[in-house]
Amino acid sequence: MSGGGKSRSLGQWGERMVASALQAQGWSILECNYRCRYGEVDIIAENGTYLAFVEVKLRKDRRHGAGREWVTGAKQHRLRATAEHYLMTHPTHLQPRMDVAEIYAPEGMETSSPHINYLENAF
Repeated sequence: MSGGGKSRSLGQWGERMVASALQAQGWSILECNYRCRYGEVDIIAENGTYLAFVEVKLRKDRRHGAGREWVTGAKQHRLRATAEHYLMTHPTHLQPRMDVAEIYAPEGMETSSPHINYLENAF
């Protein structure tokens, strides 16, 4: 999430929630907030078969649309370029894919168990 410190810390909280959920399903987190000149990927994880580049979208609710709707064509382009850069510098035999994690937390960080909707091969 962009914006001030509160938005940034809330976004980081959401990314930690998604990373924890992935780890609970047997994924290893390789990178968080991987940056290069093309952009940033929130989470890069692997499970022995796939190398997932995960974009996390945190929202209070769906009033302004689903989180996935905010992963625009321009954002997808930047994510793909960043993933390609990662793959050039970190060769792997794993199948790469682009995932989106929508996290809904009505009370923000006070939400005891946010709802995570995880979309494999989102684009």
